[in-house]
Amino acid sequence: MLKWITLAPLIGAILNAFLGKRLGEKFVRINAPFWIAVSAVLAFLSFNELIHRPADADGVRRVTEHFFTWISVGEFRADFAYLLDPLSGIYILFITGVGLLIHIYATGYMHGDPGYYRFFTYLNLFMFMMLTLVLADNLLLLFVGWEGVGLCSYLLIGYYIRKKEAGDAAKKAFVVNRIGDFGYMIGMFLIFVTFKTISFVPKGDVASFLEQAKSIPVEAFGVFGVMTGISLLLFVGATGKSAQIPLFVWLPDAMAGPTPVSALIHAATMVTAGVYLTARCSWVVVKSPTALMVIAVIGAATAIFAATIGLAQNDIKKVLAYSTVSQLGYMFLACGVGAFIAGIFHVMTHAFFKALLFLGSGSVIHGMHEEQDIRKMGGLKKYMPVTFATMFVGWLAISGVPLLAGFFSKDEILWKTWSTEALPHGLGKVLWGVAALTALLTAIYMTRMMVLTFWGKERFGKGHDDHHAHGHDAHDAHGGHGKPHESPWVMTLPLIILAVLSIGGGYVGVPAILGGANHFEHFLEPVIAHVGGGHAATESHAAAGSEATRTESTASPAPAKAEEHHDTGTEWALMILSVALGLVGIGIGFAVFSRKPMTHMPSLLENKYYVDELYDASVVEPLEHTSRSFLWKVVDVKLIDGFVNGVAKVFGGLAGVLRYTQTGFARGYAAVILIGAIVVIGYFGYIALK
Repeated sequence: MLKWITLAPLIGAILNAFLGKRLGEKFVRINAPFWIAVSAVLAFLSFNELIHRPADADGVRRVTEHFFTWISVGEFRADFAYLLDPLSGIYILFITGVGLLIHIYATGYMHGDPGYYRFFTYLNLFMFMMLTLVLADNLLLLFVGWEGVGLCSYLLIGYYIRKKEAGDAAKKAFVVNRIGDFGYMIGMFLIFVTFKTISFVPKGDVASFLEQAKSIPVEAFGVFGVMTGISLLLFVGATGKSAQIPLFVWLPDAMAGPTPVSALIHAATMVTAGVYLTARCSWVVVKSPTALMVIAVIGAATAIFAATIGLAQNDIKKVLAYSTVSQLGYMFLACGVGAFIAGIFHVMTHAFFKALLFLGSGSVIHGMHEEQDIRKMGGLKKYMPVTFATMFVGWLAISGVPLLAGFFSKDEILWKTWSTEALPHGLGKVLWGVAALTALLTAIYMTRMMVLTFWGKERFGKGHDDHHAHGHDAHDAHGGHGKPHESPWVMTLPLIILAVLSIGGGYVGVPAILGGANHFEHFLEPVIAHVGGGHAATESHAAAGSEATRTESTASPAPAKAEEHHDTGTEWALMILSVALGLVGIGIGFAVFSRKPMTHMPSLLENKYYVDELYDASVVEPLEHTSRSFLWKVVDVKLIDGFVNGVAKVFGGLAGVLRYTQTGFARGYAAVILIGAIVVIGYFGYIALK
């Protein structure tokens, strides 16, 4: 069924592209979600088959589907084949499930848009590419999906072709991601040079590069060896796709696209591809303490950096955009401290509550006749009760309120950061402090957004800007001017379902300290490396076979002991503290912004630390100046064009000289022939006499 999980959205995209304009909106409204529903059903059936499948010899439940060998040159082999294991299984569930809800929502949100069929063609194509990315059984096929989602992101961000802002944002996303993709490619080449394979599964008598990596010794901290190089190069790719420092600048601008795009691509799926790549290659990453530290530090720095910017944003989608960047930082922090499973857990719960918040913001924008500035809202609770109630759940989930999905995954990351043995002594506790402060800031800026949007005095009614930029009057398409109104059921039903998932989605990973068995962690353990995975115990575990793989929760004696005998009192204290920080953040947000909703935030934060301006001044403008003044005017015009034109002038001059030999008079030609004959006869006469 794996091929049909991916092909179903592709069929939908093709039908939308060739028939959508002719058959109209009604056809597209049914066709686009139908094929995603087919993919979702097949994904759930395949996942059910996977969990009931006996483990292989290495203790991993795995389903592979080989179609054909794509490239085979010398030792290099890349198959067009799919791999379903616990990691890709988790991803296809929330990609197709959340993707279906977003498609249903979008059929209402985009109603009346003249490019309706084009929008859903791109959206279906994106789903095909994203599923190809996570199901690929090798790095090259994964790269096809990786580039495919980048292309679809470009098309969807720039969907409103009459908006310069959207076009600029699309180009920015495309260019920034190319920088990251260069690192990915070099990392992939280095993996092949090192392991003679780029496959995640054995091919013939060649073990996968992940399996080979298990037997490689850990590189010393501070040593830039092959494993460090590979890990950091792959992380460069991840920073582009998952918007980490320094390549995070494209994601906030991507909010220029339609809101369903923000929910699907920039909250739930594409931006988590970098986390997926890092977790998939975790057996390589754990061999480099240096790379782990870099990933953890950049993740933590991104988390708090974006959270502070989120405090001062006034566009409701920009607030959520910087929140997404911050939460992605949390995920990479987890990977950097060796808690890859905790990072994937947060990927899943984040998909639920952030998709909910983005779609909720779209409902607000729809009900406010395309207004996005939260300073021009207020008091919307009574006008949009369903939107308010569902966003209320998403707000509490992202703030880490106990027993909601975000609480379990966030607290897991915080605890793993505090107790990590993957980083130099004491660094984990410093990063925990950064992450805890980020949690406080998250609660504050999310509370600010909710208060300014749903509570307090009404600050609307003086006209609204047309941010939707449809080909016709967007207000007519969405119900006309007037008071705010609730969205139709086709938009509110997905909100309700996502709210339920934001409440209960975390219960698959309840930790032991709360009486749970953490089924999520145990399910993923066989395919994910653990802290200390490079010690000598790693080899003994691999040699011990599947039973050792299934029973050991870590890959080295020290972390296993720490996991078994850690101080539960400390964990309880940290959990209570993190909950308290979230509640304090909510309290601060209410206390400040309910009384003074127009509180002026520091201009440094409002202007996003002037990072874009810094990039323009230090990178973009020098490149443009160099390109214009040197590459164009000197290299192109003077050197290249000068050489080509110079050659033409030389031969033109030579032709002008030879032209004088063509007089048109027969006596002149006869004289030349006579002279030539005399020269030839004279030459041979000279030879004969000599």
